[in-house]
Amino acid sequence: MAVLRNPDFDRSGVVNTIHAREFFVTANNQRIEINRQDVVRFVRVLALVATIVTVLVLGSRSMYSVEPSERAVVLRFGKFLTTSEPGLHFCIPFVDEVLSVDMRERTLRLPIGAESSRVAPDVSEEDVLMLTGDLNAAAVEWTVQWQISDPQQYLFTFHDSSLEQDEYLQGVISVVGRTVMNRLVGDYSIDEVLTGKRSEIGQEAELATQRILDTYECGIRITDLQMQRVTPPEQVKPSFAAVNEAVQLRDKYINEASRERNELIPKANAERDKAIREAEGYAARRRSEVKGEIDSLMAQYEQYAKAPEETRRRLYLESMERVLSSVKDKTIIDSDLNQLLPLLQLDRDND
Repeated sequence: MAVLRNPDFDRSGVVNTIHAREFFVTANNQRIEINRQDVVRFVRVLALVATIVTVLVLGSRSMYSVEPSERAVVLRFGKFLTTSEPGLHFCIPFVDEVLSVDMRERTLRLPIGAESSRVAPDVSEEDVLMLTGDLNAAAVEWTVQWQISDPQQYLFTFHDSSLEQDEYLQGVISVVGRTVMNRLVGDYSIDEVLTGKRSEIGQEAELATQRILDTYECGIRITDLQMQRVTPPEQVKPSFAAVNEAVQLRDKYINEASRERNELIPKANAERDKAIREAEGYAARRRSEVKGEIDSLMAQYEQYAKAPEETRRRLYLESMERVLSSVKDKTIIDSDLNQLLPLLQLDRDND
């Protein structure tokens, strides 16, 4: 092993000048052997490890993935930069901030019992009673399905720092939905709200709620609104039940009459068509017969005009032939015969 032959020591006894590849350091009466190549190799390995760690950290921070049901809002120096679609994306580490937004539909049952989602007590009948157009009360409940349509507006434009964003927006939807539903229910009678107009009210409420939310620029879209439980107050339920029973009975009779009508009308139409076809056939047949008779009379008239006596005689004989051919027993009497009775008696004796 090579040893430093002429080392220069300072007052503490540590070598401050290196003249060989390997050397000894004497300090506090201890001898330490240092290999210069090992030191260089260690420094290089340490630098390589630091570089790899830095690259891995920067690589992991510069890539982010967005799920199909999400959108990502990218902030650069705390300001909105862009919105990323599902897939793999890149950003600047420690400069860009990525916020994920769930785009799936949510369902909210209204009313929730309060004008804000800060408090959510159990729903009582007083919370769901609404005044109808004919000054009756109805207990109305409905569901709203909504989802985020604009992640930027959802996160920054319309929010309350004291609440979670979903909680705050559900409170907003509750207030807007209750206002809209109160107005719409007030435009219809109690019978319409309970029966035939529920679907129409739900469609109008969906459009009106969406219009108001659009003015707030809260970044959400109403995808569906359905009327759920619509009942009269407990005090008048028996009367409404009787009315509903009568309505159902009326509908039953109407359906039975419609069914009988649908059965009888086709039969009547078939019989009518059959009678019309028979009448048309008879009319066509009679027209042909009458035309033939007319043609025959015209031919006879032409013959009569040419030979009146012969034609008259022929017509007489033809008529007699037709008449006599249909008679079973015939008695022919000579017009010059004076006594008719003896002939008749002889005829009886022969019988």
